[in-house]
Amino acid sequence: MATARKLHVLDCGAMSCDLTWLLLKPGRSIRPRSERDRPVEWYPCTTHAVLVETDEGMLLWDTSCPRDWETRWVPTGLQEFFPYDQVTDEQYLDARLGQLGVSPEQIDYVVLSHLHFDHAGNVRMFAKTGARLVCNAREKDWAFGYEGAFNGAHLKADYEGLDFETVSGDTELLPGVTLIEAPGHTPGTMSMQVDLPDSGTMLFTSDAIYMGDSYGPPATPAAIVNDLSAWYSSVEKIRGIAEKTDATVVFGHDAEQLRSMRLAPTGSYS
Repeated sequence: MATARKLHVLDCGAMSCDLTWLLLKPGRSIRPRSERDRPVEWYPCTTHAVLVETDEGMLLWDTSCPRDWETRWVPTGLQEFFPYDQVTDEQYLDARLGQLGVSPEQIDYVVLSHLHFDHAGNVRMFAKTGARLVCNAREKDWAFGYEGAFNGAHLKADYEGLDFETVSGDTELLPGVTLIEAPGHTPGTMSMQVDLPDSGTMLFTSDAIYMGDSYGPPATPAAIVNDLSAWYSSVEKIRGIAEKTDATVVFGHDAEQLRSMRLAPTGSYS
């Protein structure tokens, strides 16, 4: 079986948000009347990117949030619900890549799990570098097809005018790197399977599964789901792959999990 060479998890800080956006779980984000006066639980909605080194090129998975988030997001109002305010200068994507000695020009593929504002926020950094920009075909159709400047968490200012290649279905893009179609959160959300020689299989769910609490079982949905039936199917698809491959499953916005991982630039997986 072909494997990737090395993988770096880039911690890009966190947004702050009401936990209910991420989790609709009785007793946690959905409260009984005995707790009606308890304050809203604000959660550190961590954001990360993944850099994968393979024999056939270097791939960046997702691009996190932009430095100019507060002004760029104004038309949407998202800056009020998801302020990117738990981030240091060294955690922005460009700084994280620099810490690894990697320039945007060295990256061959930039793969977007989906085109929401907190995953595609820095994709323009790669507009003229020669990197191949990749997303799911259904995601591209949706993200470029609506009227107006934004729709929910899709913001055309992030990606409009860029040339995306598309994939459909589960696609092995590079040795040891397979893109997994996992719709539900958005029409074209993808997860990524990376097979490594020593660390084994790692599954990066992106927003197909927000948190360990979302994964269950039973799976627990969130406030931001495009198609609930498809979402449930995708969670179980990922669970099946994870069980078959004995994978480490890395969720899209799980603060506790992210902080427990080997993080770049000091840690990596191989």
